[in-house]
Amino acid sequence: MSKIIIGRYIPGDSIIYKMDPRGKLLVAILFIFIIFLANNWLTYGIIALFAILAVAATKLKAKIFWDGVKPLIWLIFFTSALQLFFTTGGTIYWKWWIFTLSSFGIANAIFICIRFTLIILISTVMTVTTMPLEIADAMEWILKPLKLIRVPVDKIALVMSIALRFVPTLFDQTLKIMNAQRSRGADFNDGGLIKRSKAIAPLLVPLFISSLETAVDLSTAMEARGYRGSKGRSHYRVLRWSKVDLVNLFYLVSLTALLIIFRTH
Repeated sequence: MSKIIIGRYIPGDSIIYKMDPRGKLLVAILFIFIIFLANNWLTYGIIALFAILAVAATKLKAKIFWDGVKPLIWLIFFTSALQLFFTTGGTIYWKWWIFTLSSFGIANAIFICIRFTLIILISTVMTVTTMPLEIADAMEWILKPLKLIRVPVDKIALVMSIALRFVPTLFDQTLKIMNAQRSRGADFNDGGLIKRSKAIAPLLVPLFISSLETAVDLSTAMEARGYRGSKGRSHYRVLRWSKVDLVNLFYLVSLTALLIIFRTH
C-alpha cells in the first residue's frame, strides 16, 4: 500500500467522526482562507495549536498524518526555498547574484512551510474521517445554489468525489507496477535526474492502461446498478445537523476572532 493518505477513509469513533460532513468540508475550505489572516509568530502559533487540536481530536495515530505530509515535503521545501532566497527586507545576512538571505526571507520561508503543512493536516483530518460518499453529498449541498443557473451540481460532486478517492488508488497501482519492474531488474534510485526520468518513463504506459481499465470497470458497475444521476433519487444516508456540529462553528469563529485580534496591521 502506498503512503498516500489524502483520499483514504480510516474508520474511527471520535467526536470528529460524528460531525456532519458538510460542516467538516466547510471548515476545511474556510480554514484555507482564514490561514492567510496569520501574519506574525503569535497568529501562526494560534492557528498551529488549533490544527494540532483537530488532529488530536481524531484519536488516530500521528504517523497517519505524517504519511499525509511526507509525500509533499519536497513541494513545501521548494516553495519555502523560493521565499528564503528571493525575499528581501530586514537584515541582510548573505547576498550573491540574485540570491539574498535576509531576516524577512527566513521568516517568510518558515511561515510558508507552516502554512502548507497546516493546510495538508486539516485536509487529511477531513478526508480520513469522512467517507467518500459523504464528501460527495457535502459537495453537492455546498454547490446547490449553482443549480439556479443550470449547473450539473450532482455530476460535479460525483466527479470530485471519485477523483479524490482515485488518488490513493492511482498511487497503489504505481507502486505495484514499480515493484513488478524491480523484479525484472529495473532500478529507479540509481543515477542522476535524467537517468531516473528515463527509468520512470516505462511506467506511464501500464499506469495509463490500468487507470483506463479502472475507469471502465467503474462506469460499467454504475450503469449496471442503474445510476442516472441524483435527480429523482433519495439518499441512503440522510445528512442532519446535530449539537456536535456546534463544535465546528465554535472552532471556526474562535480561530477567526483570535487571528483578527492578534494579527499585525
